[in-house]
Amino acid sequence: MTDPQNSPISWFRNTAPYINRHRGSTFVIVIPGAVQESNALGRLLHDVALLSSLGVRLILVFGSRPQINRRLEEAGIKSALHKDQRITDSEILPHVLQVIGAQRIELEALLSLSLPNSPMQDAKLRAASGNFVMAQPLGVVDGIDHHLTGRVRRIDCEGIESLLDSGSLVLLSSVGYSPTGEAFNLSLGDVAISAARDLKADKLIILASGEGIHDSDGALIKQYAVDQEGALTSQDDEENRLLSIACDACHAGVPRSHIVSFNNPDALLGELFTTDGSGTLVTSRPYEQSRWASIGDVGGVLELIAPLEESGVLLKRSRELLETEIGRFRILERDGRTIACAALYPFAEQQSAELACIVSHPDYRGEQRARRLLQELEYEALTQGLTEVFVLTTQTAHWFLEQGFVEGSLDQLPPARQALYNLQRNSKVFFKALTQDA
Repeated sequence: MTDPQNSPISWFRNTAPYINRHRGSTFVIVIPGAVQESNALGRLLHDVALLSSLGVRLILVFGSRPQINRRLEEAGIKSALHKDQRITDSEILPHVLQVIGAQRIELEALLSLSLPNSPMQDAKLRAASGNFVMAQPLGVVDGIDHHLTGRVRRIDCEGIESLLDSGSLVLLSSVGYSPTGEAFNLSLGDVAISAARDLKADKLIILASGEGIHDSDGALIKQYAVDQEGALTSQDDEENRLLSIACDACHAGVPRSHIVSFNNPDALLGELFTTDGSGTLVTSRPYEQSRWASIGDVGGVLELIAPLEESGVLLKRSRELLETEIGRFRILERDGRTIACAALYPFAEQQSAELACIVSHPDYRGEQRARRLLQELEYEALTQGLTEVFVLTTQTAHWFLEQGFVEGSLDQLPPARQALYNLQRNSKVFFKALTQDA
């Protein structure tokens, strides 16, 4: 028998919050030329069709570097790069345009697929492309004339928005056009960032050959906030290039950039429809953050503490009581989901405070989240001029001992708390003196 918790239906139910969140959102997806060189393109476009069917507004920005390199090599034409951008002259540009035209036709053909018994059945995708990117010459950089290499001047947001509103998917290449009727070869990153910024996209998604960005030990970095201290770098040049695009997009105002593998068939949907994702998330603020709870967090806190209340580990609280006390809770939020909480109840006359409801979601235990919240509430108690904190517990005594608490007696509690003590629960009492380095 299939485990109900791991069944496809259970997984589908768990995606509901993400489906609701993504519906009506605008995603810019960067498809490097390496994707069209691989066997992954058709499968990825199946996922693109699925996203479209779920109400996501999509702009696909496709790159062409390996295809152009091969075309120029076959033609016996040498091409130079400066700061990772091709110097495009009048001899090279016709080859660039022919390659990009062929790629666009291939993408449009694959997006038109609607064969029975295929993931694209009844998709009826409408792909649109055009002169949506206005460009200007890059000019002379470091003394080098870049000729017909350009940079984005403006994105035709009105034109693209009208197509998105009609249900179309928009294709953008790395070619832009000028008011003088010239075409310019642009940087893939420049087009992607400009489109995501000007269209106020909710996400920029970059497809990569690897699973994401790795640290110096080779471990996958799951999330990175661009305002963290210390710039993130990888030992891989390609990863650094993609990371630079992701960070620049966030600096430009895009809330989230994702770097995911095009070789892993589950990576794109796993990144978008699961809490932990599959690649590297780059944000303008921390992906997992601690904050004081508000009335809108009551449901999330109740969901977190309910299993422990049912098992008797925590004393039951009604929703009404929690609504009146929610301002005393501090929560850890991960991608909009409450994954840990703790509460502080001061007794100012005794310069003491109770710590209560210190809970981590089962999927996120063992990573010091409860300890983090404990330390934050200890600091808060210090700022209120309190000198000690205490807890009442029936089953987690050892954990509190490990955090520096010592066992005490009931008569050491503030009188008001003694009056509320539940003799049937027979909770043990632990105290911790606060110091400035708490």
